[in-house]
Amino acid sequence: MLTYIDKIKEISCRLLQEGKVDMVIGFRKGTVPMMNEPCFVKSPEDVDNLVWDSNCGINLANYLTNRKEKIGIVAKGCDSRNIVTHIIENKIKRDQLVIMGVPCKGMIDRHKIETMFETEIQNVIDVDDKITIKGESFEKTLDKKDVLQDNCALCIHRNPVIYDELVGNLVEEQKDIDRYEDVRKIESLSPEEKWKYFDDLLSACIRCYACRNVCPLCYCPTCFVDESRPQWVGKSIDPIDTRTFHFLRAYHCAGRCTDCGSCERACPMGINVRMFTKKLEKDCLELFNWEAGMTLQNRPPLDTYRPDDPDDFIK
Repeated sequence: MLTYIDKIKEISCRLLQEGKVDMVIGFRKGTVPMMNEPCFVKSPEDVDNLVWDSNCGINLANYLTNRKEKIGIVAKGCDSRNIVTHIIENKIKRDQLVIMGVPCKGMIDRHKIETMFETEIQNVIDVDDKITIKGESFEKTLDKKDVLQDNCALCIHRNPVIYDELVGNLVEEQKDIDRYEDVRKIESLSPEEKWKYFDDLLSACIRCYACRNVCPLCYCPTCFVDESRPQWVGKSIDPIDTRTFHFLRAYHCAGRCTDCGSCERACPMGINVRMFTKKLEKDCLELFNWEAGMTLQNRPPLDTYRPDDPDDFIK
């Protein structure tokens, strides 16, 4: 991680000094442990604010939408795939970007770690494959693999798929990973059991829209939940309104979601928001052999049509 930081700073400083970019989008240390925050660096003197560790889970592609500047951006595997989607969907031009690719071994899950300790966590030190948690009266070292975000533990695209400069050596991709075991379990339930599962899943939702706001795919000028003419969905936490929001948002992400985990990471209620998009991700893979953001040459399956598209679902 320290090597990554040095390289990110070196590249960022050079790009700004040479005038190749107007800004660099990366991360700086957050005000609380395990919550680094996006950082917009516009001068070489400020590159020392940049950091990189296992707390950089926010998807920085979210900050590229409709920008006009030339931008350097730090991108791990899932970020790079969302950058590809942004380019395909004309939200940013490829020649506006200098992409600093970061081979990634996963981000830690602060929710998992926080539940392990009864008192406040004051500092988290990330060294290689170990995470050291410190508080006022305790210190404990954990294996990073045991506290990864769920999406990171299942990730098979850890290396950036598009980049101009790499900040480190490519990492070995995970193999023989069953990414959809949890989805198949839900698919096997009866209709009544599925209904109960999703009712229970969403019962804690407070409609704060953190999942929407952090998602790099949610860039509509006016979200359907904010429309008043016509009004598609109510503003309350009535179960019907809550279900409508989550299911419609998931379908808007179908064929575009990279399972970056930003939605789940941002949720203040700890809801497994990814269960909606993972089902659709699985369907796109099985029906269309499609994984989002892997190439600039093809568009997502749901915004294209071919005569031989699967149509077994039509009754």
